[in-house]
Amino acid sequence: MNATEMALAVRKQFGDGDEIRDAGLTTPDDVERFDGIIYGDVDKNWQSLDVYRPKNKKGKLPVIVSIHGGGWVYGDKERYQFYTMSLAQRGFAVVNFSYRLAPEYIYPASFEDCSAVCTWMQANAEKYGFDMDHVFGVGDSAGAHMLSVFAGALTSDKPVPYKLPENFSFKAIALNCGVYDFANHDLGSTEGLMEALFGKVPDEEDYDEITAVNYVTEKYPPCFIMTCPGDFLFHAPEVLVKALKENKVPFFYHVYGNAEKPLAHVFHVNMKEAEGKVCNDDECAFFARFC
Repeated sequence: MNATEMALAVRKQFGDGDEIRDAGLTTPDDVERFDGIIYGDVDKNWQSLDVYRPKNKKGKLPVIVSIHGGGWVYGDKERYQFYTMSLAQRGFAVVNFSYRLAPEYIYPASFEDCSAVCTWMQANAEKYGFDMDHVFGVGDSAGAHMLSVFAGALTSDKPVPYKLPENFSFKAIALNCGVYDFANHDLGSTEGLMEALFGKVPDEEDYDEITAVNYVTEKYPPCFIMTCPGDFLFHAPEVLVKALKENKVPFFYHVYGNAEKPLAHVFHVNMKEAEGKVCNDDECAFFARFC
Protein backbone atom coordinates (compact mmCIF):
# COMPACT_ATOMS: atom_id res chain seq x y z
CA MET A 1 0.00 0.00 0.00
CA ASN A 2 1.53 3.33 -1.03
CA ALA A 3 1.24 6.54 0.99
CA THR A 4 -1.82 7.83 -0.85
CA GLU A 5 -3.65 4.53 -0.53
CA MET A 6 -2.83 4.44 3.19
CA ALA A 7 -4.14 7.98 3.65
CA LEU A 8 -7.41 7.10 1.95
CA ALA A 9 -7.75 3.96 4.05
CA VAL A 10 -7.16 5.91 7.24
CA ARG A 11 -9.73 8.50 6.23
CA LYS A 12 -12.32 5.80 5.62
CA GLN A 13 -11.61 3.93 8.85
CA PHE A 14 -11.36 6.97 11.10
CA GLY A 15 -14.29 8.70 9.41
CA ASP A 16 -16.60 5.75 9.95
CA GLY A 17 -15.58 5.57 13.59
CA ASP A 18 -16.11 9.28 14.17
CA GLU A 19 -19.58 9.12 12.63
CA ILE A 20 -20.54 6.54 15.23
CA ARG A 21 -18.82 8.45 18.03
CA ASP A 22 -20.66 11.72 17.34
CA ALA A 23 -24.04 10.34 16.33
CA GLY A 24 -26.86 12.31 17.95
CA LEU A 25 -24.67 15.14 19.29
CA THR A 26 -25.74 18.75 18.80
CA THR A 27 -24.41 22.19 19.68
CA PRO A 28 -24.86 22.78 23.43
CA ASP A 29 -27.33 25.53 24.33
CA ASP A 30 -24.73 27.34 26.43
CA VAL A 31 -22.12 27.70 23.65
CA GLU A 32 -21.91 30.55 21.14
CA ARG A 33 -20.18 29.63 17.90
CA PHE A 34 -18.66 31.53 14.98
CA ASP A 35 -18.11 29.13 12.09
CA GLY A 36 -16.16 28.89 8.86
CA ILE A 37 -13.70 31.75 9.35
CA ILE A 38 -10.90 31.73 6.76
CA TYR A 39 -7.46 32.23 8.31
CA GLY A 40 -5.10 31.44 5.42
CA ASP A 41 -4.57 32.50 1.82
CA VAL A 42 -3.53 29.20 0.20
CA ASP A 43 -6.62 26.97 0.29
CA LYS A 44 -9.83 28.19 1.93
CA ASN A 45 -11.29 24.68 1.87
CA TRP A 46 -8.68 23.59 4.41
CA GLN A 47 -7.64 26.82 6.13
CA SER A 48 -10.82 27.43 8.06
CA LEU A 49 -11.61 27.74 11.76
CA ASP A 50 -14.44 28.02 14.26
CA VAL A 51 -14.50 30.05 17.47
CA TYR A 52 -16.56 28.88 20.46
CA ARG A 53 -17.35 30.83 23.61
CA PRO A 54 -19.49 30.10 26.67
CA LYS A 55 -22.66 32.21 26.43
CA ASN A 56 -22.57 33.09 30.12
CA LYS A 57 -19.10 34.69 29.90
CA LYS A 58 -18.50 38.18 28.52
CA GLY A 59 -15.32 40.05 27.71
CA LYS A 60 -11.88 38.55 27.27
CA LEU A 61 -11.39 34.91 28.12
CA PRO A 62 -8.37 32.63 28.29
CA VAL A 63 -8.24 30.83 24.98
CA ILE A 64 -7.53 27.22 23.98
CA VAL A 65 -6.23 26.35 20.52
CA SER A 66 -6.97 22.77 19.46
CA ILE A 67 -4.85 20.83 16.97
CA HIS A 68 -6.88 17.84 15.87
CA GLY A 69 -5.58 14.31 15.38
CA GLY A 70 -5.84 11.98 12.40
CA GLY A 71 -2.42 10.61 11.53
CA TRP A 72 -1.46 13.79 9.65
CA VAL A 73 -3.79 12.70 6.82
CA TYR A 74 -7.29 12.89 8.30
CA GLY A 75 -9.56 15.17 10.28
CA ASP A 76 -10.99 18.66 10.35
CA LYS A 77 -12.77 21.08 12.64
CA GLU A 78 -16.14 19.41 12.03
CA ARG A 79 -14.85 16.16 13.52
CA TYR A 80 -13.62 18.08 16.56
CA GLN A 81 -16.50 20.46 17.12
CA PHE A 82 -18.23 18.62 19.97
CA TYR A 83 -15.02 17.96 21.90
CA THR A 84 -13.82 21.55 21.54
CA MET A 85 -17.22 23.01 22.38
CA SER A 86 -17.06 21.03 25.61
CA LEU A 87 -13.86 22.91 26.44
CA ALA A 88 -15.69 26.20 25.86
CA GLN A 89 -18.32 25.03 28.35
CA ARG A 90 -15.51 24.94 30.91
CA GLY A 91 -15.00 28.70 30.66
CA PHE A 92 -12.61 29.19 27.75
CA ALA A 93 -12.75 30.73 24.32
CA VAL A 94 -11.74 27.97 21.90
CA VAL A 95 -10.22 28.05 18.42
CA ASN A 96 -10.97 24.84 16.51
CA PHE A 97 -9.26 24.77 13.12
CA SER A 98 -8.74 22.58 10.09
CA TYR A 99 -5.27 22.42 8.58
CA ARG A 100 -3.90 21.22 5.27
CA LEU A 101 -3.48 17.45 5.31
CA ALA A 102 -0.99 15.10 3.71
CA PRO A 103 -0.54 13.77 1.11
CA GLU A 104 -2.25 16.61 -0.76
CA TYR A 105 -0.07 19.06 1.18
CA ILE A 106 3.27 17.86 2.52
CA TYR A 107 5.33 19.04 5.47
CA PRO A 108 5.60 21.79 6.60
CA ALA A 109 2.15 22.89 5.35
CA SER A 110 0.30 21.81 8.51
CA PHE A 111 2.82 23.64 10.69
CA GLU A 112 2.52 26.74 8.51
CA ASP A 113 -1.20 26.59 9.24
CA CYS A 114 -0.59 26.38 12.99
CA SER A 115 1.44 29.57 12.70
CA ALA A 116 -1.20 31.23 10.54
CA VAL A 117 -3.92 30.46 13.09
CA CYS A 118 -1.86 32.01 15.88
CA THR A 119 -1.24 35.13 13.80
CA TRP A 120 -4.98 35.28 13.02
CA MET A 121 -5.74 35.08 16.74
CA GLN A 122 -3.47 38.03 17.45
CA ALA A 123 -5.17 40.11 14.77
CA ASN A 124 -8.69 39.18 15.94
CA ALA A 125 -8.26 39.05 19.70
CA GLU A 126 -10.48 42.05 20.36
CA LYS A 127 -13.26 40.88 18.06
CA TYR A 128 -13.59 37.44 19.64
CA GLY A 129 -12.52 38.23 23.19
CA PHE A 130 -9.21 36.37 23.34
CA ASP A 131 -6.95 37.00 26.31
CA MET A 132 -3.66 36.66 24.46
CA ASP A 133 -1.72 36.67 27.72
CA HIS A 134 -3.36 33.34 28.55
CA VAL A 135 -3.23 31.12 25.48
CA PHE A 136 -3.29 27.34 25.92
CA GLY A 137 -2.96 24.49 23.45
CA VAL A 138 -4.46 21.01 23.24
CA GLY A 139 -3.35 18.40 20.76
CA ASP A 140 -4.45 14.82 20.23
CA SER A 141 -2.50 11.98 18.57
CA ALA A 142 -0.88 13.54 15.48
CA GLY A 143 -2.13 16.86 16.82
CA ALA A 144 -0.27 16.23 20.09
CA HIS A 145 2.86 15.57 18.08
CA MET A 146 2.37 18.77 16.09
CA LEU A 147 1.68 20.86 19.18
CA SER A 148 4.69 19.42 21.01
CA VAL A 149 6.99 20.38 18.13
CA PHE A 150 5.35 23.76 17.48
CA ALA A 151 5.54 24.74 21.16
CA GLY A 152 9.20 23.76 21.11
CA ALA A 153 9.90 25.75 17.98
CA LEU A 154 8.44 28.81 19.72
CA THR A 155 10.72 28.41 22.72
CA SER A 156 14.03 27.12 21.33
CA ASP A 157 16.69 28.21 18.87
CA LYS A 158 16.30 25.12 16.70
CA PRO A 159 15.53 26.29 13.15
CA VAL A 160 12.31 25.26 11.39
CA PRO A 161 11.26 25.61 7.73
CA TYR A 162 8.19 27.72 8.47
CA LYS A 163 7.62 31.22 9.77
CA LEU A 164 6.65 31.41 13.42
CA PRO A 165 4.17 33.96 14.78
CA GLU A 166 5.82 36.93 16.44
CA ASN A 167 5.34 37.59 20.17
CA PHE A 168 3.18 34.51 20.60
CA SER A 169 3.48 32.00 23.43
CA PHE A 170 1.56 29.27 25.20
CA LYS A 171 1.03 29.53 28.95
CA ALA A 172 0.63 25.73 29.05
CA ILE A 173 -0.23 22.86 26.73
CA ALA A 174 -1.99 19.49 26.96
CA LEU A 175 -0.61 16.59 24.94
CA ASN A 176 -2.94 13.63 24.53
CA CYS A 177 -1.93 10.21 23.18
CA GLY A 178 0.88 11.58 21.02
CA VAL A 179 4.28 10.51 19.73
CA TYR A 180 7.27 12.68 20.60
CA ASP A 181 10.40 10.90 19.35
CA PHE A 182 11.10 9.44 15.92
CA ALA A 183 14.75 8.70 16.62
CA ASN A 184 14.33 4.93 16.69
CA HIS A 185 12.00 4.84 13.65
CA ASP A 186 10.13 1.97 15.28
CA LEU A 187 6.92 3.32 13.85
CA GLY A 188 4.98 0.26 12.78
CA SER A 189 1.99 1.29 10.67
CA THR A 190 2.91 4.96 11.22
CA GLU A 191 5.84 4.64 8.83
CA GLY A 192 3.60 4.85 5.76
CA LEU A 193 1.98 7.95 7.19
CA MET A 194 5.41 9.54 7.47
CA GLU A 195 5.86 9.02 3.74
CA ALA A 196 2.55 10.76 3.18
CA LEU A 197 3.57 13.62 5.46
CA PHE A 198 6.89 14.24 3.71
CA GLY A 199 5.96 13.17 0.20
CA LYS A 200 8.91 10.76 0.26
CA VAL A 201 10.65 8.24 2.50
CA PRO A 202 11.92 10.43 5.36
CA ASP A 203 15.64 10.60 6.09
CA GLU A 204 17.45 11.21 9.38
CA GLU A 205 17.22 14.98 8.99
CA ASP A 206 13.47 14.80 8.42
CA TYR A 207 12.90 12.69 11.52
CA ASP A 208 15.14 14.96 13.57
CA GLU A 209 13.11 17.99 12.52
CA ILE A 210 9.79 16.55 13.72
CA THR A 211 11.06 15.00 16.96
CA ALA A 212 9.63 17.02 19.83
CA VAL A 213 12.23 16.11 22.44
CA ASN A 214 14.87 17.82 20.29
CA TYR A 215 13.12 21.15 20.97
CA VAL A 216 12.69 20.90 24.73
CA THR A 217 14.54 23.56 26.72
CA GLU A 218 13.93 25.21 30.08
CA LYS A 219 11.63 27.65 28.23
CA TYR A 220 9.24 24.92 27.05
CA PRO A 221 5.68 25.56 28.32
CA PRO A 222 4.25 23.59 31.27
CA CYS A 223 2.65 20.36 30.06
CA PHE A 224 -0.27 18.14 30.90
CA ILE A 225 0.51 14.75 29.32
CA MET A 226 -1.88 11.84 29.24
CA THR A 227 -2.33 8.37 27.82
CA CYS A 228 -4.17 5.15 28.69
CA PRO A 229 -3.34 1.41 28.75
CA GLY A 230 -5.41 0.82 25.61
CA ASP A 231 -3.43 3.39 23.60
CA PHE A 232 -1.11 1.89 20.97
CA LEU A 233 1.23 4.80 21.82
CA PHE A 234 1.09 4.03 25.55
CA HIS A 235 4.87 4.24 26.09
CA ALA A 236 5.46 7.23 23.81
CA PRO A 237 5.30 9.92 26.54
CA GLU A 238 8.17 8.38 28.51
CA VAL A 239 10.91 10.01 26.44
CA LEU A 240 9.17 13.40 26.62
CA VAL A 241 8.76 13.13 30.39
CA LYS A 242 12.49 12.44 30.64
CA ALA A 243 13.34 15.53 28.57
CA LEU A 244 10.99 17.72 30.62
CA LYS A 245 12.59 16.52 33.86
CA GLU A 246 16.08 17.16 32.55
CA ASN A 247 15.11 20.72 31.62
CA LYS A 248 13.10 21.35 34.81
CA VAL A 249 9.90 22.05 32.88
CA PRO A 250 6.73 21.77 35.03
CA PHE A 251 4.49 18.92 33.91
CA PHE A 252 1.73 16.58 35.04
CA TYR A 253 1.67 13.07 33.58
CA HIS A 254 -1.42 10.93 34.05
CA VAL A 255 -2.54 7.51 32.86
CA TYR A 256 -6.33 7.13 32.64
CA GLY A 257 -8.05 3.76 32.79
CA ASN A 258 -6.71 0.47 34.09
CA ALA A 259 -6.40 -3.21 33.18
CA GLU A 260 -10.13 -3.74 33.62
CA LYS A 261 -11.00 -0.65 31.56
CA PRO A 262 -7.99 0.18 29.36
CA LEU A 263 -9.83 2.83 27.34
CA ALA A 264 -8.54 3.59 23.84
CA HIS A 265 -6.47 6.04 21.83
CA VAL A 266 -7.86 9.63 22.20
CA PHE A 267 -10.77 8.38 24.31
CA HIS A 268 -11.22 11.93 25.66
CA VAL A 269 -12.69 13.31 22.42
CA ASN A 270 -15.69 10.99 22.82
CA MET A 271 -18.38 13.03 24.56
CA LYS A 272 -20.15 9.80 25.57
CA GLU A 273 -17.10 8.49 27.51
CA ALA A 274 -17.22 9.21 31.26
CA GLU A 275 -13.44 8.97 31.63
CA GLY A 276 -13.08 11.46 28.80
CA LYS A 277 -15.04 14.02 30.82
CA VAL A 278 -12.74 13.45 33.77
CA CYS A 279 -9.68 13.92 31.60
CA ASN A 280 -11.01 17.13 30.04
CA ASP A 281 -11.93 18.48 33.48
CA ASP A 282 -8.40 17.75 34.67
CA GLU A 283 -6.76 19.44 31.69
CA CYS A 284 -8.86 22.58 31.99
CA ALA A 285 -8.16 22.68 35.74
CA PHE A 286 -4.45 22.44 34.90
CA PHE A 287 -4.79 25.42 32.54
CA ALA A 288 -6.70 27.39 35.17
CA ARG A 289 -3.62 27.21 37.41
CA PHE A 290 -1.87 29.52 34.93
CA CYS A 291 -4.67 32.09 34.58
